[in-house]
Amino acid sequence: MAEYTGSLTSDVQKEVPSYPDWGPLDLSMRPLLHPRLVMIPEGISEFTFADLYLFRHTYSYRITMLPGGTFAISGHKEGKRFFMLPCGLPEWDVLEDLFRTHDFLKNLSESHCREFRPRLEEKGYVVEEDRDNFDYLYRREDLADLSGRKYHKKRNMIKAFINNYTYEEVPITKARIEDALAVLEAWREEKGEEGDYEAAREALILCRPLRLRGYLYYVDGRPAAYTLGEPVARGRMFAVHFEKALSGYKGIYQFINHAFAATLPKHYRYINREQDLGIPGLRQAKMSYHPCGFVRKYKVTKK
Repeated sequence: MAEYTGSLTSDVQKEVPSYPDWGPLDLSMRPLLHPRLVMIPEGISEFTFADLYLFRHTYSYRITMLPGGTFAISGHKEGKRFFMLPCGLPEWDVLEDLFRTHDFLKNLSESHCREFRPRLEEKGYVVEEDRDNFDYLYRREDLADLSGRKYHKKRNMIKAFINNYTYEEVPITKARIEDALAVLEAWREEKGEEGDYEAAREALILCRPLRLRGYLYYVDGRPAAYTLGEPVARGRMFAVHFEKALSGYKGIYQFINHAFAATLPKHYRYINREQDLGIPGLRQAKMSYHPCGFVRKYKVTKK
């Protein structure tokens, strides 16, 4: 499929509906929302325009502009309706109205938790850590260098990969999209399940208008892996949204994790590799890279 070539500044640019009306996320809303989202200091991986847009069908996202100029996202997960407030909480009457029509507030940031937790609890709300959705943070130089005994096994896997295969790493450009899509299709067939396939596919097709960046990896002359993400947290952090590889190449995931970190400019101090969703194997894999911290997120419910 050809890469998207439409305009983000066309005459049909849609406005965000004003509360209490809600509407679907539209690609043309990026110029309005992205500048606000990229300035969120914590770098919550879900709070980028690209992530919200690409998973709009997965979670049935809807958006509204609240009084005071901030906005809310509404969604559904496992039969529950939730809302998110990426850029801050509204007035209390609006917040309580949102709780009347939703089951819980999702992804409250750590700074907003510190600021508003006392009053939330005073008003009868329960604020709790959402550990399964904590983003994993790594120092860029840790993943690029893999120094010390704790990374010994990772270095061995990478060394074996380099010794066993010839490889090439190139930025994902318009000319490389089809090869990256070929990796995704092979990954899907290998997995035998959808997973985040639809979002990953659209991310590649809309790579340029969403301003996503990444690398494609060829092994023995064939496209075998790619990494795709974007800057967050005012440009000091890079969030990896998608990482796909063919498992037939032993050590390929360890290699691309290391190789991508090594190619990132040094002004990115941290790499956000997103959450483990409470999946034990995924948690173990993420912990094995020794995160330097987490982007903590909180869930708020009414008693």
